[in-house]
Amino acid sequence: MKVREIKELKARSREDLRALLGESREELHRAKLDVRAGKNKNARILREARKKIARILTFLGDHNTSNQ
Repeated sequence: MKVREIKELKARSREDLRALLGESREELHRAKLDVRAGKNKNARILREARKKIARILTFLGDHNTSNQ
C-alpha cells in the first residue's frame, strides 16, 4: 500500500471504513479460495489483504479513541 492510499484511509469516515472492511474481508475470502483451488499461485495477495484489513481496523480504533 502506498503512502497516498494510507492517507486516504485516514481521511475516511467510520462508516466508510466499516464498509471497506467488509469488502476487504470478502476479498480475502475469495483470494483464499482461489489460492487453495489453484487458480492463483501468488500467495502474496493474501498477505496484502490481511495487512489492508489490519490498517483499516487500526484507523477504526483511532476514530473511536478520538471521539471519546
